[in-house]
Amino acid sequence: MRVPSGFLLVLAFGWFARPTAETLLYGVPVSLVGLALRAWAAGHLEKNQKLVASGPYRFHRNPLYAGTLLTALGLAVAAGRWELAVLFGAVFGLVYVPVMELEEQHLRGLFPDYAAYADRVPLLIPRWPGLESETPFRGWLYRKNQEYQALFGFLLGLAYLAWKATLA
Repeated sequence: MRVPSGFLLVLAFGWFARPTAETLLYGVPVSLVGLALRAWAAGHLEKNQKLVASGPYRFHRNPLYAGTLLTALGLAVAAGRWELAVLFGAVFGLVYVPVMELEEQHLRGLFPDYAAYADRVPLLIPRWPGLESETPFRGWLYRKNQEYQALFGFLLGLAYLAWKATLA
C-alpha cells in the first residue's frame, strides 16, 4: 500500500500545489528537519541485524516515519494547500500506522530485548530525555540504507514547487 499511496500523493501534490515564495519559506525548513531526522536515523539503523537504541531511536521507535511525516507536512505547507496536509496525514494514518504495527510484531519476534525497549521508548512522539547512547552516526549505514533517495525525491519536489511558484 505504501507505493500506490505514494504515487497518489505525488499526483495530488503535483496537481493541487499552489506555491508562493512565502509558502516555500515556511514549508521548506519543516521538510529539511524531517529529512535530517531521516538521515540521522538511517545512520544508526542496522535493519534486522541488531536492536537499535542509539541516535533518534533513543527518543522514539520510528524516527524514519516521523521524518517522513515532517517532510510531507513541510511539502504541503510549501505547496500552499492545507488539503494536501490533510491528505498526507490521512495516508499516514491509514497506511503507515498499520505498517508500524506489523514492524513491531516482526521486531518483537526478531529481538528478545525489543519488548523492554518498547516499554521505555514511545512509538512516534519523542520522549525527552531519551535513553543513554554512545553509538555515533555512521555514514556508511546512511548509504547502505539508501536514505539519499529521500533527499533526491525532496529536491525534485522542491524544484517542481519553485518552478510552479514562478508561473503564478
